Amino acid sequence: MQEASVTGVLKVIFILVLIYYGLKVLTRLFGPVLLRYVTKKAGEKFQQQFNQQTPPRQSTDGEVTIDKKPKQNSSNKDVGEYIDFEEID
Repeated sequence: MQEASVTGVLKVIFILVLIYYGLKVLTRLFGPVLLRYVTKKAGEKFQQQFNQQTPPRQSTDGEVTIDKKPKQNSSNKDVGEYIDFEEID
């Protein structure tokens, strides 16, 4: 049977602490880069799904077409009468 020595236990604890702080530093350095990459990929995927759902439109840059003029009412007499309703308890 093997026994744990004090120096061996201290080495293991020291290595675990170094790994913990090393990962913490690496996360602070590469976390924003990784987050930017993930959000960019998610945005591209969302854009791709959106483009698949909507049919492509033909480009009509610079074209203006008017089918008909809207009817213009010069008077508001056809609107009707205002009726005030009251609640009955």
